[in-house]
Amino acid sequence: MSVVALESTDFNFPGQTEVYHGKVRDVYKLPNDKLLMVATDRISAFDHVLPRAIPYKGQVLNQIAAFFLDAVSDILPTWLEAAPDPHIAIGKACEPYKVEMVVRGYLSGHAWREYREGKRLICGVAMPEEMKENDPFPEPILTPTTKAAEGHDEDISREAIIAQGFVSEAEYLELEKYSRKLFQRGTEIAEKRGLILVDTKYEFGKRAGEITLIDEIHTPDSSRYFYQDTYAELQAKGEKQRQLSKEFVREWLIENGFQGLEDQTIPAMPDAFVEKVSQRYIELFEKITAQKFKKRAYEKIEAQIEQAVLNYL
Repeated sequence: MSVVALESTDFNFPGQTEVYHGKVRDVYKLPNDKLLMVATDRISAFDHVLPRAIPYKGQVLNQIAAFFLDAVSDILPTWLEAAPDPHIAIGKACEPYKVEMVVRGYLSGHAWREYREGKRLICGVAMPEEMKENDPFPEPILTPTTKAAEGHDEDISREAIIAQGFVSEAEYLELEKYSRKLFQRGTEIAEKRGLILVDTKYEFGKRAGEITLIDEIHTPDSSRYFYQDTYAELQAKGEKQRQLSKEFVREWLIENGFQGLEDQTIPAMPDAFVEKVSQRYIELFEKITAQKFKKRAYEKIEAQIEQAVLNYL
């Protein structure tokens, strides 16, 4: 492939106090309680960072997240203040809650894998009998997880979250309320674009005593989308849904013998597959935002990012 990718960063911005390299983001702490997130082109699956980065993936994630954070800013405060470069976002530092709020409108992904094994409870929430993969739930369900610094996030019930003191009962009810409102807004936007928002996750923090939406939302890394026009027909035939999400990367890894288990080796992604993943990310950007994706120039990208941050500060 002729295009390179942004695999990692190592900036030293004025007044920078700390840097954290996550699975796909590099997070810099700046003066005045600001956070700068660089959405790199790294890609993760099954809690492992894959060996090859995906061109334009970071730009797609950053710009979709900015699009949706703006679209939900009337529901609750968000952390984002500016996105002065296609790969970066700058905003308010918050104290994160140690749970992620997962909202599921359909029986897909992890929920389906649990259901297929005969389980009818997920995170303390009952799932109806006689459902098929990708069937809609009677109404969206909340299946929270603990937020692990490393390794796997774990399913947890509302009762356990409150009992273990992760969140007070009053705050948890607020997080549930916000999660449902955000999912409804995401569903409405997706519907206008011919998509179905299947499931997603939200992360919240607290700033000056106020619950604040943090991280990315409604991106292909945090969400799953189906195409609306073929959903009913494929479901009736029991065929796989056409989807825009990261699930096809997980499926490719499973087909190639990797599910993140011990003693498994991550398979090498050939150029053609890397290109396919990049195209799928761009497709989702254009589909969900109704905007044409403008590929950034990768030449001297670090200098471009640094200058954009300095201009903002």
